[in-house]
Amino acid sequence: MIKKGTKLYSILKGTCPKCQEESMYVNKNPYIIIDTLKIHDHCSHCGTKYRLEPSFFYGSMYVSYAVGIAFAVAAFVISYLILGTSLKTAFIAIVGTMIAFYPVIMRLSRNIWINIFMHYDKEWAKKKTA
Repeated sequence: MIKKGTKLYSILKGTCPKCQEESMYVNKNPYIIIDTLKIHDHCSHCGTKYRLEPSFFYGSMYVSYAVGIAFAVAAFVISYLILGTSLKTAFIAIVGTMIAFYPVIMRLSRNIWINIFMHYDKEWAKKKTA
């Protein structure tokens, strides 16, 4: 499995990028649409502020585009190349995938964006266990 202390752990789990002890999101389930993008103001374990500046997460829209393309390409490869469906069916698979994974894509984008600017603090983890 993915170990704590890696960026990938924080990105995939949606945890605090600094201590990786708490979810950044109010509700862990991304499919509760009302709460999909609601995040805590700060981490209750280490006090890290998630909103570094007003409109900080606007940058995640650029990341969202790349993540969406990755999901679309994966849907195309699976449906058209592996399963051997028609182009029309592959297009429907891409659209269905994008709709089904939209909340996940939004959260992954935010997680990637904040992890670009914040890093895991090994010293904080050592202090917490001591």
